[in-house]
Amino acid sequence: MSTPESRPPVMERYARHVLVCTGGFCSAERRGRAIYSRLAQLLQREDLLFGPRRVKRSEAPCLGVCAGGPILAVYPEGTWYGGVTEALLERIVVEHLKGGQEIRDAVFHRLGGAGGP
Repeated sequence: MSTPESRPPVMERYARHVLVCTGGFCSAERRGRAIYSRLAQLLQREDLLFGPRRVKRSEAPCLGVCAGGPILAVYPEGTWYGGVTEALLERIVVEHLKGGQEIRDAVFHRLGGAGGP
């Protein structure tokens, strides 16, 4: 008989994965925690929590940048944003995660080592 512990885990498909640094080195007062919390609200508002356009979010205690935070990274694109405010977060959710257009002037790193704008 199969038990929940013996069954392999199942992950619902998702289109993007957002990582938010919530540690204290890149941003004073750990402002990443507020950004992470607000991200959930915005994803829900924009209908990005379920279905084929689902966006998964995760918090990380450190993304290794240690300056210019809060830091937010979007995968699979590998687009990294710095200095994320609530206003910028809203643009990232609406324009990048929902609309597919990164916020070029806020990007400081791209997967593969390419820099910002």
